[in-house]
Amino acid sequence: MPQNRPRIKNEAQYEALRDKGYSQEKAARIANTPDSGKKGGKAKPYEERTKKELYQQAREIGISGRSKMDKKELIAALRNN
Repeated sequence: MPQNRPRIKNEAQYEALRDKGYSQEKAARIANTPDSGKKGGKAKPYEERTKKELYQQAREIGISGRSKMDKKELIAALRNN
């Protein structure tokens, strides 16, 4: 395990995500969730969420410029982060 990154809870999932092209940050965030590696996500699709819900998630992740984004732009930013 490289010394320059934080501990990863699910190393296999992290490596699989990196192989798919995910950024180090996004792969680590996904691999460190409490239920990482489990199937059956229960979150509704971005399109079914309100702009307020999308904004809150973008805020938690730290997406810059989110206050000026419309719903479609928030969805794109969340998917590409």
